[in-house]
Amino acid sequence: MKNASESIQVNKYISSSGFCSRRDADKYIEEARVTINNEIALPTSRVNAGDVVAVDGEKIKISRKQSLYIAFNKPKGIASTTDPSDRSNIIYYINHPKRIFPIGRLDKDSEGLILLTNDGDIVNKILRAGNEHEKEYIVTVDKAITTEFVKRMAGGLPVLGTKTLPCIVRQMGNRTFKIILTQGLNRQIRRMCEYLDYKVVSLKRIRIMNIHLKDLPVGKWRVLTPAEMHELQGMLVHSVKTEEASVIKKPKKNKNTDYLY
Repeated sequence: MKNASESIQVNKYISSSGFCSRRDADKYIEEARVTINNEIALPTSRVNAGDVVAVDGEKIKISRKQSLYIAFNKPKGIASTTDPSDRSNIIYYINHPKRIFPIGRLDKDSEGLILLTNDGDIVNKILRAGNEHEKEYIVTVDKAITTEFVKRMAGGLPVLGTKTLPCIVRQMGNRTFKIILTQGLNRQIRRMCEYLDYKVVSLKRIRIMNIHLKDLPVGKWRVLTPAEMHELQGMLVHSVKTEEASVIKKPKKNKNTDYLY
């Protein structure tokens, strides 16, 4: 009998290789696109030394690699996915020579800052809402913003069967506001606005934690600076990954979370 302590969960094995994020690995497993020794992998499958893991027939290899972290100003129309069946995906657009994947999602109709990496370990630390990492957006809606709108957006609204966490909202113009979230429900800002009978006209993310979009042109990317990485790693020191957090708080799984949006 193989020693379970020497094996690794199949989704973690795939993300650790830099092939994709753990979220995407889970998706590929659910779609029966992952094999271990030519047999379809299950979500509970584990990988042992010598096992051959493949996604869509492409063998996955764990190798020592230099971690890469980049900031990208995503244009509208680009999907934040690594799925090769989607020709509008972010990986095809960037066409980076190294295999990278996005940290979280940014809605296809939205633009702005998204981080990409080949470091699967950092992803959950940044994404998990319980770590309270800030994401900042500038949003324009279809009609005049009121004091009541700002107050209710900041206080929390019913979205996807839960109530959004309190957040910072600042009016910038007649129809434009800035919002800082520590949560990441699926299409959260759009759903919050819709609840108050507003429609989002444009949505742009300008900051993730200490990483700012600044004057990075739309459609362009840059490598994070050593100073940015030093500060980011410092902010992540006390952050927990999803699996570690589940042992502490045992939260109910919600497929609508961890979108960084």
